[in-house]
This record gives sequence, structure tokens and C-alpha cells, in this order.
Amino acid sequence: MVADVPAPRTTADARRATVLSCAIVVFARAGYYATPVADVAAAAKISPAYVFRLFPSKLALFVAALNACFARVVAALEAGADDAACDDPEKRLAEMGDAYARLIGDRTLLMLQVHALSASDVPEVRHALRRGLEQVVTVARTRTGASPAAVQQFVAYGQLCHLLVATELVGTTPAWATALTAGMAHPDPPATEEDAD
Repeated sequence: MVADVPAPRTTADARRATVLSCAIVVFARAGYYATPVADVAAAAKISPAYVFRLFPSKLALFVAALNACFARVVAALEAGADDAACDDPEKRLAEMGDAYARLIGDRTLLMLQVHALSASDVPEVRHALRRGLEQVVTVARTRTGASPAAVQQFVAYGQLCHLLVATELVGTTPAWATALTAGMAHPDPPATEEDAD
């Protein structure tokens, strides 16, 4: 019996994956409204016309990037649940939260979500955000058996993590900041070229 061999990826499939990876990074910098498709095309080293052959519009590209972002979030949460050493719902949620904190340490996926919130007046973006939140809540509930209240608190802490990482508050000492960061820890973001200057 011959094992099933996956079909090789077409050039279009490979280009689509490259464009999506680049779109996540480029949209994370300036958001939906301020990012022209030409910037994504330049990052992917292809023409804007080819991007439009893969994605019919900038909106479709942004939504696909947001969907890919949430797929990575869910994968991280699943990995966190797998790493939990016991079946206690709170401990599993804590492991999932730690996995998410590591994921957003580089800020790219975090900033894409922040920019998506700022474009949530666009129905397609709002629906993509809702689908992503549905996936997060579903994996949190099904992988932990936690109560709805515990899942709500888990998501609320995730939003607090967004605020802390986006504003680089972790590790700061003013009393008002420590009121928000108490008990919260995040990995240091990777060094950037700006840090070296």
C-alpha cells in the first residue's frame, strides 16, 4: 500500500503564504487604513498586481492576515494546554496565558490585533475579529473545562496583556503602572535595530 503523499504546493499557494506573512508584519506597523497594498507587495518582493491576483482587495488581504493571526494564537493556546501538567482548569488557563504572552512578545501579532480593533467599523474586519474571539473562547473552554466566568477573566487578562505590551509598561515602576502590572510578567521583546543605536 502506497502512503498518501501530499500534493506539492503550487507557486500561487507558496506566494499566497509569503504575502500573508508579509501582510501580517506590514499591517501590524501602520494598520488597515494607512497601509497601501504596494507596501505589502514590496515586502513580499512581488508586484501589487500579483497581490491582487491572490487577494481580490486590500480588505480581503487584511482579513486573511487577521485570520492567519488568530490561527497562530489558537495554535499557541493549544500548545499551552498541551504543556499543562494537570487537568486543573485554572492551571491549564495559566499555561495557555503564558503561551500567549510568549507569542505576543515580538508585538507583531499583538499590533495587528490592535489595528484590527481600530478598523472594526468595517463589517468584514469586525466579523473576522468576532470569529477570532470565538476561536479563542472555544479553545479555552474545550481544552480546560473552565467556567464561563473563568474564560471571561482569561480573555480580560489577555486584553490587559495587550495594553501592557503595547505601552511597554511591564518592568516600569510608577505606582500607577504597578497597579496594572502586578502579578503580570512578559518575556522581553527581541532587540531591534533601534535598540542597537
